[in-house]
Amino acid sequence: MIEPKNLKEVIIDEHWIIAMQEELNQFERKNVWELVEKPGNYPVIGTKWVFRNKLDENDIVIRNKARLVAKGYNQEEGIDYEEAYAPVSLGRDFVKISAS
Repeated sequence: MIEPKNLKEVIIDEHWIIAMQEELNQFERKNVWELVEKPGNYPVIGTKWVFRNKLDENDIVIRNKARLVAKGYNQEEGIDYEEAYAPVSLGRDFVKISAS
């Protein structure tokens, strides 16, 4: 299936549902998500699903990836956050560092 643009397209394909469940399972496994009551005096930063196909060298879909991301464009510096920090690293980076 071509990458879906909305949830209506996602719910008709079980492969995308599985990809979404895998993403939510990662949040739970890594303990990076906590459901809390909405604070009355703070704005809520929404989320959205982003869907991508992983392709092999022949452009054949080998995996569906679903990511739940924050709608960062709704944030205002000094109100919703003071500073942003998003470390990203691949396992091979650690191998390079430790091999040096």
